[in-house]
Amino acid sequence: MKRGVLSVLVLLLSATVAQAQLQRIKADLTPVLEADGVHAGDVVRGALSVSLPHGLHVQSDKPRDPSLIATELNIDAPDGVSVKEIVFPTPVDLKLQGADAPLAVFPESFAIGVQFVVSPTVAAGSIKVPARLRYQACNDTTCFPPANATTEWTLNVVPAVAAIRPTHHDLIFSIHFGRGAAPSASASSSVSTPNPSNPTNLSNLDKFTRAGDTFGGYMNATEFLRNIRNAEQGVKARGMFEGRGPLAILLLVFVGGLALNLTPCVLPMIPINLAIIGAGTQAGSRSRGFLLGGVYGLAMAVVYGVLGLVVILTAGTFGTINSSPWFNLGIAVLLVALALAMFDVITIDFSRFSSNFRVAEGSRGSFVVAFVMGAVAALLAGACVAPVVIQVVLFSSNLYAKGTAVALGLPFLLGIGMAVPWPVAGAGLAALPKPGRWMVHVKQVFGIVILATAAYYGYEAYGLFADRFVDASAVTSSVDEQVKAGWHRRLDEGLDVAAREHKPVLIDMWATWCKNCLTMDKTTLKDPSVVSALDGYVKIKFQAENPDEQPAKTVMQRFDAVGLPSYVILNPKP
Repeated sequence: MKRGVLSVLVLLLSATVAQAQLQRIKADLTPVLEADGVHAGDVVRGALSVSLPHGLHVQSDKPRDPSLIATELNIDAPDGVSVKEIVFPTPVDLKLQGADAPLAVFPESFAIGVQFVVSPTVAAGSIKVPARLRYQACNDTTCFPPANATTEWTLNVVPAVAAIRPTHHDLIFSIHFGRGAAPSASASSSVSTPNPSNPTNLSNLDKFTRAGDTFGGYMNATEFLRNIRNAEQGVKARGMFEGRGPLAILLLVFVGGLALNLTPCVLPMIPINLAIIGAGTQAGSRSRGFLLGGVYGLAMAVVYGVLGLVVILTAGTFGTINSSPWFNLGIAVLLVALALAMFDVITIDFSRFSSNFRVAEGSRGSFVVAFVMGAVAALLAGACVAPVVIQVVLFSSNLYAKGTAVALGLPFLLGIGMAVPWPVAGAGLAALPKPGRWMVHVKQVFGIVILATAAYYGYEAYGLFADRFVDASAVTSSVDEQVKAGWHRRLDEGLDVAAREHKPVLIDMWATWCKNCLTMDKTTLKDPSVVSALDGYVKIKFQAENPDEQPAKTVMQRFDAVGLPSYVILNPKP
């Protein structure tokens, strides 16, 4: 009887082992893409996140033992989509007891990268891209039968004019540009991990004060050290606007608008336009002439203010627009053309068309006519006004992008400056200066200023074009090297250390698309004098991959950082 029971137990145990051997381990698959949409004709990167039960692994795509089952990813691309590349992770070595050589395996959580090419002829809509993963799961003692798991990507093809938003940056970049570096065996299977250098809690910044100005762009060791010393000593730059305060900026813009009346396109037209609206000597009384001239000037201010407001508000993503090399090149070319007009090399003058506007004798002296004519005159001021307006709008856009709401009123203030002489002239209280050669010199001064601005935007375009082609994996690797050398990857972590140890902080704002970030890492930040100067600092690498998204937007606005790389020094509050 006992022998019979023992035989049954042995049979049951054997059946259990056999069932385990036949069990096919299920892998959880999560397909992701680098953006929430794709345009026809684009190449889009994606990834397949694979998660196995704890303690298991799979053979790599190229196992060292040919008798083992390789991990394979088969993608059935539909019409209009082709597979450009499949990137498997770097396998890890697994040393088994008794084995002659380690196995090349993928751990329990890993990801495979893919690149899809969407045909330019594909219509907008959703495209399903099915895939099948073949694998063999093993533990330290047993390999289970090969298994298959299926999934699919959904490519949302959107019109060319539609915007797309990036997603899953960390996973996509680590796979495609890190050549598929596999996560550790203990890594989470989640694919929506936030950027580790961008915590959502920025309250620790309130424990610090900024020292000096934010500085950025490529700098050699001497320039970088000078900025460090200036920040340590609290020295701030004093350019045309920096350090002068808002009242100085308002005054400069106002005076600029006032000076526009001295240009050849405006000054000779003042008596003519006053006669058209019935102001000046034809007003009948000084008070009425004053009001007519005031309405005429107000219309000019409203036109410039509204135009500037529209441009600034519609350029709410000015940080992104301003980072386009084509935008900067276009502005540079436009300003060069306007500057040439200032030197009479080319002619751009629409003010002569104002003589084509006729006002009936009975309508003269009407405030409505004065307002309309003022608006028309503002639009026809031509090359003498447009360059200054453009520069003020660009400056205002930059200020507004940094969170300065008062910048919205600067174009209107420019118009107010231009409008000031009109009510005085309308009342006949001022003798206008006579046109002459001196006006040409005024115009040429404007031309020099405009050329200088064009040179600035041209230089920005050159730098942006030069920075367009950068290996993102090289940038990421350089940051990893800095972290190994003692830099902090997380902003909140670095600030905690600095507050606890009461040390100054250097924040390096970078992105994988920033070539100068890589150059600074490889040259200036490795210079022995720079390394020595930063020895007492807590150094933080803050990834601002998308400057118009949070939390990068808040951090960059807080420290007035416009481009990348940008550097800021903080001191802990007492």
